[in-house]
Amino acid sequence: MTEADTALRPDLAVILRRVEAGSRALDVGCGDGALMAALRAKGVDARGIEIDGALVADCVGQGLSVVQGDADRDLTFYPDGAFDYAILSQTLQTAERPDKMLRELLRVGRRAFVSFPNFAYWRMRWALLSRGRMPVTRHLPVSWYATQNIHHVTVKDFEALADELGVAIERRWFFTNERAVGEAQANWRAEYALFEVS
Repeated sequence: MTEADTALRPDLAVILRRVEAGSRALDVGCGDGALMAALRAKGVDARGIEIDGALVADCVGQGLSVVQGDADRDLTFYPDGAFDYAILSQTLQTAERPDKMLRELLRVGRRAFVSFPNFAYWRMRWALLSRGRMPVTRHLPVSWYATQNIHHVTVKDFEALADELGVAIERRWFFTNERAVGEAQANWRAEYALFEVS
């Protein structure tokens, strides 16, 4: 594990290891640009799109190639097959239409990485059962009325969507408490998930 790996959230560290040097990657919803900077240091031609203007300015200030845009609308401006990889990290649940977003990712990239909080995680289930209220967690830190999360997706939901769209799941990783967990019963054991699709 490299220093760049340990500085990143576990799902981003996996993406960094999987994206090959010399490839082209689009980070959709790139946030503060941490993954892009690590990819660039590895020799990847990394580009980003981010809706938050302040984060775009921070990224550009770091010398990163980021444009301000809304992925729900602006991915259509990218040509087919423009990238080897399209990356959507912890953003799928905020998309207006996750099915269309997944199609767009695989239109602009040969492969895609998609990570999201797993709304079937046992602690979330327990919070709903015991308190009867939408949970606030480390990965979902905002109350229901202020959250950008409009689609509550689970591991099984994503797998079903991929199957419905004819999307091949190449690899999958699951994480809880910033550590990898096995695939067995991941739908209730994983706090968040990462899929590599094609």
